[in-house]
Amino acid sequence: MGIQFKTLFILFSCFLLLYACGEKKETQQVPVGSVTKGTLYLDLFEEGEIEAIQSTNIVAPRISWRYGNLKITELVKDGQEVKAGDTLIVFDPSEVQKGIIDAESNLEIARAEFDRMSAQQQSDMEDLRAGLEVARISHEISKIRFESSVYESEIRKKEIHLNLDKAEIALQRAREQIENRIKIQNEEVKQKQLSILRFESDLREAQETLRQLSVVSPSSGIAIISRNRSSNNKFQIGDQCWSGLAIIQLPDLSGLKATVQINEVDIAKISKGLNVEIKPDAFSDSIFSGSVSTIANLAVNKERSSKIKVFPVDILLNETDKNLLPGLTVSCRIIMDKIEDVLYIPLDAMRMEGDINYVYKKSGRSYDKVTIETGVNNTDYVVVLDGLKEGDQIALVDPFAVTTEENKTGNVEKE
Repeated sequence: MGIQFKTLFILFSCFLLLYACGEKKETQQVPVGSVTKGTLYLDLFEEGEIEAIQSTNIVAPRISWRYGNLKITELVKDGQEVKAGDTLIVFDPSEVQKGIIDAESNLEIARAEFDRMSAQQQSDMEDLRAGLEVARISHEISKIRFESSVYESEIRKKEIHLNLDKAEIALQRAREQIENRIKIQNEEVKQKQLSILRFESDLREAQETLRQLSVVSPSSGIAIISRNRSSNNKFQIGDQCWSGLAIIQLPDLSGLKATVQINEVDIAKISKGLNVEIKPDAFSDSIFSGSVSTIANLAVNKERSSKIKVFPVDILLNETDKNLLPGLTVSCRIIMDKIEDVLYIPLDAMRMEGDINYVYKKSGRSYDKVTIETGVNNTDYVVVLDGLKEGDQIALVDPFAVTTEENKTGNVEKE
């Protein structure tokens, strides 16, 4: 009897041990969820980026084409706090400095040529005026001789008269030469003065351009570096850019928005005024509130090479925070509707066979296949209209598939 009792006790202990191991293994390998009663939110999660509603664009200066492309040699750090008057960008001045040297040289040469031309003109006019005076005196002498030729022979009178005509012609020609020379000199002066003005303008433009190559902040704020379209990276030292291109943004942090892209299949669910929860990726423990403010009327390509169409949507934030800066990536939960006092289960627990939905409901150590009637769902949960009650435990995976996989694994180990 003692031996039989001892044998029965050992068998019973092994049975309990196997039972306990089986329970532990099942609990570990078949995750379960509960049927919950409460409020189900119909929501949509999209990733977006924080932007300022209003912002000042700091652009590359508009300079003449003859100075070539602008090259960044100094650049404020991205996200750095700046004050009015602080230098934000400095562009390579070498081409402009060369332009200043050339303009100064051209201006100096033009002014020297003008002085030389003025001296030559003055000398020419003095010669012409001297010639005019000689012609006038010759004309007076010829005139006197003509008046006193009354007693001369006819031939002599005719000769004196011809000399007077000749003197008159010479005097008239001398006067015309002076008039023509004055016109020519005035035109020469005008052309030289225009050249000087042009070189002076070039010098002023080059000097002003040199000042523009150092861009300062018009106001206090946070400097946000823009993206270079050529590289799709933020601008950095050594990059070249065109005149008028936005390099830095100085956002007004008193008003912020999050911009998201909604897929064309979901855009019909979005309307203005919907409440939104905004969670920054860098500060996941912080949640901010907002509402949908604008919805684009036209779809755009999600990416340049993508055929997926999306609608840009702006979400106005209700508050600001020192951690909320433009360019920050955020997760936006758009709450489209809510259904109160309903039963719902995790979507992972639901299975489908044709038009029939079912779950594996935990019953003791096993699971029963239970057909359910469902309603609306969000990305994580689905409403249960019939088939389950609050508190029921349901498998989040197929428990029988897990058992089959265990058997296969056990057989392989034995082999």
